[in-house]
Amino acid sequence: MTTAVDTLTDALTRWLPRQRWYAAKDRTPDLVHVDRVTTLLDGDPTLLHVLVSVDGERYQLLLGRRASLPAALADAAILDTPDGVVYAATHDGELMSRLLGRLHGAVDGPVFEPEPGARIAFDLPARVVGVEQSNTSLIFGDRYILKLFRRVLPGAHPDVELHRALHSVGARHVARMLGTITTRVDGVPAALGILQEFLPDAQDGWTLATTDRAAFGDEATALGRALATVHTALACAFGPRNIAVNDLSDTADRLRRRFAALADGIPELAPHGPALRAAYDRLRDARGPFTLQRVHGDLHLGQALRAGGRWTLIDFEGEPGRPLAERNAARHPLQDVATMLRSFDYAAHHGGASDTAWAQRMRDAFCAGYAEVLADPRDQPVLLHAFELDKAVYEVAYERAHRPDWVGIPLGAITRILGTAS
Repeated sequence: MTTAVDTLTDALTRWLPRQRWYAAKDRTPDLVHVDRVTTLLDGDPTLLHVLVSVDGERYQLLLGRRASLPAALADAAILDTPDGVVYAATHDGELMSRLLGRLHGAVDGPVFEPEPGARIAFDLPARVVGVEQSNTSLIFGDRYILKLFRRVLPGAHPDVELHRALHSVGARHVARMLGTITTRVDGVPAALGILQEFLPDAQDGWTLATTDRAAFGDEATALGRALATVHTALACAFGPRNIAVNDLSDTADRLRRRFAALADGIPELAPHGPALRAAYDRLRDARGPFTLQRVHGDLHLGQALRAGGRWTLIDFEGEPGRPLAERNAARHPLQDVATMLRSFDYAAHHGGASDTAWAQRMRDAFCAGYAEVLADPRDQPVLLHAFELDKAVYEVAYERAHRPDWVGIPLGAITRILGTAS
């Protein structure tokens, strides 16, 4: 297998840009370097955990090798070698079913550690979740779901830190955290994955909103209540770290910097530049006191699950492409409200649809539910507009890189929001 790993660099250079979770899909990597290889299972099949550096960013890979690749795994192949076929092992249920057991109690490389009080059954049947995004998820026996963080970043990971904090205060509307996979990178602990309870009968909010719009109003209200409840729990859990401010000038500066970074090279955003900067600058006139706290950071309908008559929020890692320090920073909680409002807009306009009236009803229902627990977001239109515009700008950049056919949705939203805000 050593020979296969040594010859893997060229194959990864071609393979990585085709992966949904790879951050720079719009260009071929300049430099791929295999940093560390840990053998988890030897023989046929073999299972390796690999850390690779790609143009200065580190990723984790799970690679398998078989002398002969079954037809069901043909699409996972990466490289043919004299020792067999190297392939993406997350698609191999046989190997993945043994993953947690092999990592539990490991000394070197990645280690799986259950949370206190969690009793984990190993060697359960495993399958990869078909829809890959910025991470890869595996389901074990309809009992657990493991999210593997593809990008490896040393330091406190928000998905782990926020879940632990929420459970420490008995928070509702979040899935139970059962364990973590960690390693050390450059001498610093780094999270590789988080294991949580799996909700087998859950439906995500996007599916519900786009398949039965007429019935989603009550669900939107309940979702607003759920988010406000989670915000209350986060404020309690991180109380000493909450920040009280009298104005939002720092937030305005952050949004301006983010716009400047994202808009570079996107001509569609240029005509909106002055109005966007003016909308951000209106934050400077808002008078507090305001409390900045830990928030979800990237909330949308796909990260809200409806099961057992209640909403569960998942994926507390923030925007995966942002640095950890930025994702771990205190923010105004209306940031989460605004990103969910953007998600309603997406649900109203995807696939060629255009139902702004429905989106407005969902906005009102969601905000009304939130207002049953905390202050009504609609009482802060300047903040909501600024945060929605910030998210829409991010969406334009994202869609241009990943789904060019969708870029009209956030561009249309920018025009509508600026018309309302002016």
